[in-house]
Amino acid sequence: MLSREEFIFTIGYDGPAAVVDNQARKRYGSLPTRDLAEKGLFRAAYSSAIWSKDTTELEAVVEIYNKATGSSLTLDSPLDRLFGVFPVEVKRSIVL
Repeated sequence: MLSREEFIFTIGYDGPAAVVDNQARKRYGSLPTRDLAEKGLFRAAYSSAIWSKDTTELEAVVEIYNKATGSSLTLDSPLDRLFGVFPVEVKRSIVL
């Protein structure tokens, strides 16, 4: 199972392994979901909210995203497609 930091900074997959952006993970991995969103790291923030399974975190990401972009997304919007994040079972990672 991937750690939170590995999951939120996964940039792709190589077969059964997640490819992780190590530089971003080291720099931003300890930030909470809201801080990631406020820094404009929306994909990472959305991934963090998915990892936490906390609806309030998802709502915060959507709220901050809407303010930053002038959008009017809701939790019913296709956020997985927008941010390119889909929860998958991966047991190993490749750190770049």
